[in-house]
Amino acid sequence: MVKDGDEREKTGRQLLARRLAEEADISEQQANDLIKLIGTDWSWLLREARFLKERN
Repeated sequence: MVKDGDEREKTGRQLLARRLAEEADISEQQANDLIKLIGTDWSWLLREARFLKERN
């Protein structure tokens, strides 16, 4: 059984990944991977996503 809090957290991460993917022009999978590695700090995520984009 999934608790409501767990579901909301998952939904929040999905929304964050979508937003990061759009703003940094990376895939949602890459965004999800960054969130798993870094957490949800927006400034760090955006910085690393832009760095990732430049490498590819």
